[in-house]
Amino acid sequence: MTIPNLITILRLILVPVVVVMINQGHWAAAFGLFALAGVSDAVDGFIARRFNMRTEFGAYIDPLADKALLVSIYVTLSVVNVLPGWIAIVVVSRDLMILAAILVSRLMERPMEIRPLLVSKLNTAAQIAFAGLVLAMMAFLPPTNAMMEAGMWVVATLTVVSGIAYLTRWLRHMAGP
Repeated sequence: MTIPNLITILRLILVPVVVVMINQGHWAAAFGLFALAGVSDAVDGFIARRFNMRTEFGAYIDPLADKALLVSIYVTLSVVNVLPGWIAIVVVSRDLMILAAILVSRLMERPMEIRPLLVSKLNTAAQIAFAGLVLAMMAFLPPTNAMMEAGMWVVATLTVVSGIAYLTRWLRHMAGP
């Protein structure tokens, strides 16, 4: 077990704590823990690269921790009626589609290399930024409808485009020789 992997596991442990903070309306704590998770993600990546501590386990658990946090936040914000349900459904559906494609590929003995696309990186950045913005607004400022609407549409658009890009890549892979 390396230091970056331990940091990532701690980030996974933060996920239910952030969910509880949101559910209880402790917005400043939820925002602070979300920010801490973001910093820990950067730190574990830096340590892994700088000190050559990359592991296969880390390659799987790090994106899993990121997805667990984002999906949990979007679903919870929807459950407490801060965000509409449709945005959580869009975010979760894309991730489930990608997971299903990976599983089907492996079951059919045609595993795919998982490489993030540029649109996927933009999508993740938008999802993180919007989740952080919503938590910050709930904690420190009155949320504005214009900012919420704009953020939701940016996230929804990038999430759908990213999902279509991955689906297209998967279909080509599965149809190939």
